[in-house]
Amino acid sequence: MAQIIDGKAIAAQVRSEIKDAVVEMKAKYNKVPGLAVVIVGERPDSKTYVRMKRKMCAEVGIRSFDCDLPETATQEEVLRKVRDFNKNKDVHGILVQLPMPAHINEEEVLAAISIEKDVDGFHPINIGKLGMRGRDPLFTPCTPKGCIVLLQRSGVVMKGKKAVVVGRSNIVGMPAAMLLLKQDATVTIVHSRTPNPEEIVKQADIVVAAAGQAGMIKGSWLKPGCAVIDVGTNSVDDPTKKAGYRLTGDVEFEQASKVAGKITPVPGGVGPMTIAMLLQNCLEGAQRDCENHGRKRGPCTIM
Repeated sequence: MAQIIDGKAIAAQVRSEIKDAVVEMKAKYNKVPGLAVVIVGERPDSKTYVRMKRKMCAEVGIRSFDCDLPETATQEEVLRKVRDFNKNKDVHGILVQLPMPAHINEEEVLAAISIEKDVDGFHPINIGKLGMRGRDPLFTPCTPKGCIVLLQRSGVVMKGKKAVVVGRSNIVGMPAAMLLLKQDATVTIVHSRTPNPEEIVKQADIVVAAAGQAGMIKGSWLKPGCAVIDVGTNSVDDPTKKAGYRLTGDVEFEQASKVAGKITPVPGGVGPMTIAMLLQNCLEGAQRDCENHGRKRGPCTIM
């Protein structure tokens, strides 16, 4: 049976390290990181995610800046809030919770976020630098970054290994492939137009599954002993559950765990790492800001 890569435990370890770093920053610069979250409307799932992020901020000592706008908020009202946070020196990261109501142009709102506060890592310049050798983005997208940290902290060697990423989304698949390249893996991307995906996946030492299709990758697709990072979070009907459904990944876990050497579960694998990486990005933004101010004017004194 495969070794389970425990995302909950690794995320807790990362949050503990962030908490220590925040204490150190406060002692050195008299400043703590600040994360602004903008949410528009009353979607229950979005409000749950935002509540969890704010709770985690409090746990590690990051200051939360809340902006809860009604469903009727206009495009200009949302943009004004983002621009205000851009100017706020206590805010080091801005997160816009998606999806937003249909009348809001999400692309325009995201484009309004300052690159120095783009903790989601989706600014075109950040993505562009991610894809270039010898360049590093200010921020790396949280979920792909979490995948790499899970591999690193589980002792998976990426250098020189064959890695296959299943899925080519801008949010996970593409940046995950670029991050694996930066780790010196040999990377192949499998997508909806790829013929014979099973044959390609079967060659992989590392598989990152991010197709958004429940149970797509079977145990028979996997190379014995490979490492599997399952990013998929799919709802499947299950009358035995109180909610009437259960969450499952893109990998058929029971079969795969008999073939793989290491594997993440769903839930409890990649999910907890995404928020941990968001907090880490916010911390890194604050550290960068303090170092820049320290070089220019001495230690930061803004609280």
